[in-house]
Amino acid sequence: MDHPQRQQQPPRAPAPAAAQPIGGVPAQGGGGRPPRPAPAGRMRVRVRVRVRVRMPRPRLTGLGGGLFACVAMTLAGGIAWLLFGGSLLAYGLLFLPVAAATALWVRPADLITAPISAPIAFAVGVWPISGGSGGFGAEVMGIVSALSLHAGWLYGGTLVSTLIVVVRKAVLISRRRLPRRAA
Repeated sequence: MDHPQRQQQPPRAPAPAAAQPIGGVPAQGGGGRPPRPAPAGRMRVRVRVRVRVRMPRPRLTGLGGGLFACVAMTLAGGIAWLLFGGSLLAYGLLFLPVAAATALWVRPADLITAPISAPIAFAVGVWPISGGSGGFGAEVMGIVSALSLHAGWLYGGTLVSTLIVVVRKAVLISRRRLPRRAA
C-alpha cells in the first residue's frame, strides 16, 4: 500500500499568550489543544508583534482647554518661581508647549478657543513671578508690568497656538471636501 506523501506545512506562529496552554493544560473555555512539537531538524520561528504606542489624544472642550492652560501656566509660574528664582525666560519657555498642547488637545468644534485661552492662561500664571509686593494694587501693577515687558513670549505662544489651529482646521476642511471630489 502506497501512502501519499504528506505535505510539510510551514511552522505556525505561536498563539497569543491568552490562548496558549499553561503548563501543558489547555486554558478553560478555550478548548485549545496542546502545541505540536516542532519537527526534527527545524527551528521554531518566532514572530515578533510590533505594538504601536500612540500618544493619548484627549479632546478638551473650549472651557476645558482654557482651564487646562490656566492650571498648567499657574504650575509653570510656581515652578519658575521655585526653581529659577522667578525667571520670566523660564516661564516663557514653559508657555510655548502649554499653548501648543492646548491647541492640539481641544476638540475640533472648539478650535477657536485655543488661541483665545492661551494669552489668558499666560496672564493667570504670571502672578507668582510678577514681582509685585505690598497690597492689591502693587500685585496688579506687577502683573501688568510683567505682561508688558514680556509680551514677546505672550505673542509667540499665541502665534504657535494660532498656527496649530489653522493647520488643524485646514486638515478638517480638506477631509470634508475629499468625499465630495470623489463623487
